[in-house]
Amino acid sequence: MENRTSVVVCESEPVAIAGLRSYLNESMEFALIGHAGAISAVLVLVTELRPDVLLLDHSSSIRSTLHFLSELRALTEATPCLLWTRDVPDVDLVRAFRAGAKGYVRKASPLSVLHDALRAVSRGETYLEETSSASLRQWTQRAGAPRLTPREREIIELVLLGLKNREIAERLSITPGTVKVHLMHVFEKTNVRDRYELAVRGRRLLLEGAVASVDVRKSA
Repeated sequence: MENRTSVVVCESEPVAIAGLRSYLNESMEFALIGHAGAISAVLVLVTELRPDVLLLDHSSSIRSTLHFLSELRALTEATPCLLWTRDVPDVDLVRAFRAGAKGYVRKASPLSVLHDALRAVSRGETYLEETSSASLRQWTQRAGAPRLTPREREIIELVLLGLKNREIAERLSITPGTVKVHLMHVFEKTNVRDRYELAVRGRRLLLEGAVASVDVRKSA
């Protein structure tokens, strides 16, 4: 059990809980370590157990769900939340993702889909079913783009011009050490391994970041 992905479930139906417990605990990958019947009780449970994933039944109002997601993110960003519910309007899903949800699976979906979703979310990925609308998938892709600061974007642009750290520092009137720190932040945000890969992917990263920024302003 130690190497399995731990899951806490918020679900009010005992039959659903029993089915999930049986499925997850019999798998070689997941373990159901706790459940709560109401959204008001699950936050304490997550804080105590620190699961790898929270599977949240979204049967309450969207207002309650958004409030819960905000509280969860404030208390423990280490626990990603996967919404598990019946059909939800795209506009509500976008609001949920903006509040901190990391995935969405319909209750009518096969268990294999739930399995894939739990696996993806536990790895820090965003998950949507293939049957989700094109507009929703496009929004989550843009929202997942790295949020680069203006200074980080400047440094990427100068790296693309072939400048070294000392040359970048002189151009921006900062120290080479500060340039190095900014580059480390860029590598962490974009999963870029080194300067060479940044030079290869830089243009695309700048474009994705620009699209994401525009999308956030339109959705605000």
